[in-house]
Amino acid sequence: MRRVFGVKKDKEPPPSIQDASDRINKRGDSVDEKIKKLDAELTRYREQIKKTRPGPAQEAIKARAMRVLKQKRMYEGQRDMLYNQTFNLDQVAFASEGIKDAQQTMTALKSANKELKGMMKTVKIQDIDTLQDEMMDLMDVSNEIQETLGRSYNVPDDIDEDELMGELDALEADMGMETESDGVPSYLQPDKEPDLESEINLPSAPIGHAAAPVGRNNAQAEDELGLPAVPRASIRG
Repeated sequence: MRRVFGVKKDKEPPPSIQDASDRINKRGDSVDEKIKKLDAELTRYREQIKKTRPGPAQEAIKARAMRVLKQKRMYEGQRDMLYNQTFNLDQVAFASEGIKDAQQTMTALKSANKELKGMMKTVKIQDIDTLQDEMMDLMDVSNEIQETLGRSYNVPDDIDEDELMGELDALEADMGMETESDGVPSYLQPDKEPDLESEINLPSAPIGHAAAPVGRNNAQAEDELGLPAVPRASIRG
């Protein structure tokens, strides 16, 4: 059977969008190179036409330039067609990539949705409400404990308004008795420094020369400090 019908060949996979785009771009580059060469040739013919006088020679140059110009227009048409094909392939590639991104997004969302559903089975809103109520009750109990522990001892709670006013009047009377003539209470006045000289009561220092002792007729002269004066003769010697 193989000899009659031959071996079936495997079909080659169809080219991808990127492969087709790369092939068209290579063709476009080749066409661009040909157009550049024709532009250079037309420039050379243009210079020759300027330098040649009108006549058969100039007409021949113009004919060759016209032929080159027609080739250039043909290649330009091919290049525009290739550019359009590349543009179409780019649009298809962009749409294909967008669909792939959408597929990946949908897969990720499905996985996340499944995971959230599994987590929500373990978390119930009733359990959360119950937990919140229990926490509020515990906070109330904690506040009561703190207030109980912070209560003062031996403080009478049966003081009425009349006793309070009477206590305030008594304090005001006591403060009025301690107030001096200037209207400032004594406990608010600054302390006066004690007069040390009056407390010690020392005798005043003697003024002038000390009196000579009684019974000393030949009292020696004294200087201004009360010491015996030195004779002038001894000072000179």
